[in-house]
This record gives sequence, structure tokens and C-alpha cells, in this order.
Amino acid sequence: MSFYEILVFIHIFSAILGMGPGFMMILVVSKTSNLTELRHSYVIRNRLHIFTMVGGTLLLLSGLLMGAINPYLFQQGWYVTSLVLFLIALAFGPLLLSPRSKPIKRLLKEAEGEEIPAEYEEMAKKLFFVERLENAIFLIVIVLMIVKPF
Repeated sequence: MSFYEILVFIHIFSAILGMGPGFMMILVVSKTSNLTELRHSYVIRNRLHIFTMVGGTLLLLSGLLMGAINPYLFQQGWYVTSLVLFLIALAFGPLLLSPRSKPIKRLLKEAEGEEIPAEYEEMAKKLFFVERLENAIFLIVIVLMIVKPF
């Protein structure tokens, strides 16, 4: 197995490790019925996020290394488009997701009782909209990596 083939393996494995849990993050918190379940769901969600961060970092690094080994990839439209879309999706974290998730974390920390606070629904809608948009970008990247249309 060549070094490049090892990178391809790492790249595919990282996609599964990083993107798979990311697609489940909304689902984990969407079917809760009380505050205790919701808090626990966010704990699970945070643990899944670790996989997405590690997998996403390995995905980016292995993809760039493959491009460094085979510079012709930087002339391929599917590769450049995938890279740009991936970087845009990564920017969602600090620019769009974090500002929407911090108030939710604060709300869950301060809320008392078992009733899910009414304001949670509106905050969650805004967060989940951005996450769905990010997931759509990742699906486009996956399709580009598989099909290599241009």
C-alpha cells in the first residue's frame, strides 16, 4: 500500500468518523419530552461533536496532503469546489453555530424544573436551520468526491 493509498484510506475513514455523527446531531436532541432528557441529549450531542471535529480535521489534512502529492488535483473543479465548500462549512462553526448554541447552553444550565422552556424551541429552530444547511453542504461535498463531475 502506497502512502497515497494510506491517505485515501484515512480520508474515507475520516469522512465516516467526522460526518456520520454530524448528521445525527439534530436527531439526538429533537425527540425529548422534558428538561432532563434535553440536557442529557445535549451531553450526547457534545460527545458526537468531538468525533466530528477529529474526523473533520483529519479529512481536511488528508485531502490537502493528497493534493500536495498530486498537485493536478488543484486543477480539478470537483476538488477545488469540494475544498471551498468544506472550508465554508467549517466557518459555520465559529460564525453561525456557536452564536446560536451558546444561548441554548446557557438556557439549559439556568432552567429549573422539568418543563422545557418555551424560548428553547425558537432558539433550536435557528440552530437546526444552520446545521441542516451545513449538512447539505457536506452532502454536496460527498457527492463531488464520489462522482467527480468536472
